Amino acid sequence: MADAVTDPDLTRLIVSPPAAAESGVDPDVFLSQVVAALMKNDRLDVEIAYIAPHSTRATKVYGLKHGARAIALAESGVARTLPLIRDDAATVLVGRARHLGAEGARLHGETYVDSHRLFDGETTAVEIEPTVDEPGVRGRVARRLPGGWHAGRAVQTGGTNVVVEREGVLTERVVKRSTFYRHHIDWKLVAT
Repeated sequence: MADAVTDPDLTRLIVSPPAAAESGVDPDVFLSQVVAALMKNDRLDVEIAYIAPHSTRATKVYGLKHGARAIALAESGVARTLPLIRDDAATVLVGRARHLGAEGARLHGETYVDSHRLFDGETTAVEIEPTVDEPGVRGRVARRLPGGWHAGRAVQTGGTNVVVEREGVLTERVVKRSTFYRHHIDWKLVAT
């Protein structure tokens, strides 16, 4: 992939990962890694077409087809410029992230979406998703009911026992803070 990303003639990249049941990894992880590679190589001018093998959080967020229905779109669809959401570890978010408490404990700290405080104290988790519209990211305190989202340019959590889950993959290293925010350059997703 490194050669493809640096190829100056590359204008569209089709990402077609295996199903989670085959690889053990959510397909959105592959998509986020490809977009991150483009970001790190200053190639966000390249259009990304995503052929998810099944419905994923990213297909829901961006209103994409999946499976066989996504192939024609990937080959001849039109790219849309979207806010690129990343974190302070240069990981791109395409589906969902969560801020959790370490070792299954409740999360102790506080979270802000821009200047709006989501919580201060303790909670089970904070959920974070990209959006198709500006400002680009939204966050909420985890709950079973729909709603409760607050949109902004950044979702930042600080606390004593924060661990980060990105696209369903938990990073067990405890951090004092984690921020998901809008990158200064948008990305191009084939969506119509």
